[in-house]
Amino acid sequence: MKFDDLDKQMRVFETSHDFCVLPDLFIIARLDGRNFTSLTKEIGKFEAPFDEKFRDLMVEATKHLMDCGFKVIFGYTESDEISLLFDFNIDLFGRKIRKFNSVLAGEASAKFSLLFGNIGVFDCRICQLPNKKTVIDYFRWRNEDAYRNALNAHCYWMLRKNGIDKNEASKLIENKSVADKNELLFSNGINFNDLPNWQKRGIGLYWIKEEKAGFNPKDGVEVKVQRNVLKTDFDLPMKDEYSGFIQKMLEGAEN
Repeated sequence: MKFDDLDKQMRVFETSHDFCVLPDLFIIARLDGRNFTSLTKEIGKFEAPFDEKFRDLMVEATKHLMDCGFKVIFGYTESDEISLLFDFNIDLFGRKIRKFNSVLAGEASAKFSLLFGNIGVFDCRICQLPNKKTVIDYFRWRNEDAYRNALNAHCYWMLRKNGIDKNEASKLIENKSVADKNELLFSNGINFNDLPNWQKRGIGLYWIKEEKAGFNPKDGVEVKVQRNVLKTDFDLPMKDEYSGFIQKMLEGAEN
């Protein structure tokens, strides 16, 4: 069989299950670390419940994903996950889902592993959202998940550091209300409201215009130029204010 005929025959098996995101749908990718619990505890030995070194690894991995060929207008990271909101009109890879998933997972895994000095692997899934409201709801969901996880983590690790074993610590916070968990921390010298916002709300990354000094070689003079720079925001708002923040992000991307 000639190569061209063989190639045509075999490519059917490779592409028969290709699915593409339809036009007029927003695309969000969510990446999660694989087995990061053992990676953070056993290999990295990061401080629990939060460690700035691990935080910075996740921020740098997110920055890389926002500047590796995809047009991303907003990145968000909390714990071992990353969410990316793509430009509404992105047409990279013909919007093929398998290409987005495989390339983004590979890029994140490679960047994190190089920075960490050991193997760190991410998976990726694509969310197809029909309108701005569901985009806002998505990021509101992840923002509030960060808050819930942070409160639980601080309670759990406060108990563990006070000598309580993992099973008992889990039972002590199980089914407790938010108010009860805050009181538990406060009674042990921790005011949850005073903890860094990045722990409770996650971290946002987005493009802003910044004026920088440039040089016009034709006229031989210095000029002021505006460039897109990536801002890392460690103090994201919450609740309705955060919804408004995402709304403005979406409106700004249209201009």
